[in-house]
Amino acid sequence: MAAEIVTALIAASGTIVLTVATYWFTKKREREAELRKEKLEHYKDFVASLSGIVSGEGTPESQRTFARACNKLNLVAPQTVVKALQDFQQEIKISNSSRSDERHDQLMSKLFYEMRKDLQIMPKDKDPSFIFGLWSSGSPANN
Repeated sequence: MAAEIVTALIAASGTIVLTVATYWFTKKREREAELRKEKLEHYKDFVASLSGIVSGEGTPESQRTFARACNKLNLVAPQTVVKALQDFQQEIKISNSSRSDERHDQLMSKLFYEMRKDLQIMPKDKDPSFIFGLWSSGSPANN
């Protein structure tokens, strides 16, 4: 009779452990999905704000929007994205007297590559040296 009780306790414990583990892993996946969704929204806002300051289209308001979008990334982005963002910001800042279009494109592309890697875009990007580009409308900004 004692063996039957022990067997029943082991089975019950196994069921409880399995239920708790399943719940924990499900919640973990849900939290990861929610964070990924949040990151995607911040990355979209960032790209939209970056599009607002593309050559010839920047306004003081679009500069403020870009700064806010950059600051938001510090909250949710991993260090690789934040580092790529900081490098890009150093290149595009007004006080950088040695700005270069080539360096700008390399740093912006590195930033996009890191954001896409963070979002686990599938299929994975194979060429980290790929150069991304942004389009401008060609219309002058109304200052």
